[in-house]
Amino acid sequence: MREKILTFIERNSRVDIKDLAVILGADELTIVNELAAMEAEGVICGYHTLIDWDKTEIEKVTALIEVRVTPQRGHGFDNIAERIYKYPEVHAVYLISGGYDLMVILEGKTLKEVSSFVSDKLSTQESVISTATHFILKKYKDHGTILSKKYEDERMKVTP
Repeated sequence: MREKILTFIERNSRVDIKDLAVILGADELTIVNELAAMEAEGVICGYHTLIDWDKTEIEKVTALIEVRVTPQRGHGFDNIAERIYKYPEVHAVYLISGGYDLMVILEGKTLKEVSSFVSDKLSTQESVISTATHFILKKYKDHGTILSKKYEDERMKVTP
């Protein structure tokens, strides 16, 4: 039951409990109890709204920063990751495989603001060896949701 609930609410966290119970073939109380238990256990960590910021007047720049660090004895990457994720500009930190160790996702109002964060706060940390910054220019799909739909001509075709 948990997997079904999680799979469904990951795509639509605003679903009504009654509707979710009907979709999953369970009673409402079971759904409510499962959700409460998963929240208490930290399985469900929060609920978010996906916004297409390009359709607003609000300026936002999103950057993906690859970070190479020196792991600390006995702590690995955990302490440096914690120092980084405590900054309010940082939206996510992931331990990754490949040429870099951490992927940091952050948002700012301008390219300069993001660049300043990387050079002043991130690169200056003693465990950080190097960084590579990639700015997101356009989002096509985010969290499983297509943001940029192709224009479809809805006019009726006229044939001779």
